[in-house]
Amino acid sequence: MKKMLSTWMGGLAVVLLTAGMAAAEGTAAAAKTATADSTWFFAACALAGAIGLGLAALGCGLAQGIAVSKAVEGVARQPEASGTIQTLMIIGVSFIESLTIYSLVVALILLFANPFAGYFVK
Repeated sequence: MKKMLSTWMGGLAVVLLTAGMAAAEGTAAAAKTATADSTWFFAACALAGAIGLGLAALGCGLAQGIAVSKAVEGVARQPEASGTIQTLMIIGVSFIESLTIYSLVVALILLFANPFAGYFVK
């Protein structure tokens, strides 16, 4: 239990530090026209991107673990179908992994090409 708690706390610390650094980088680019609202906006965008990507990675990791576990069970029950099961598992895992990549793209758009930044940076 202590290991799990320390792992979660360490992960939370990394997310918060990363969000703060990314927010500082985003506000440094617009430092001449930055206001308090724009600083909070970029900090919130960095935090949203980090939390969203973390949740997507967590969900996809769990889904991949379940998919691989079920594929191994299927091969254990029916060894002659291992080629088909393995092919279907790889296709399914690649679809699951693509969801994390989509989340990464959204997080990068929030950080570097935010379409709403014009409302907060004047």
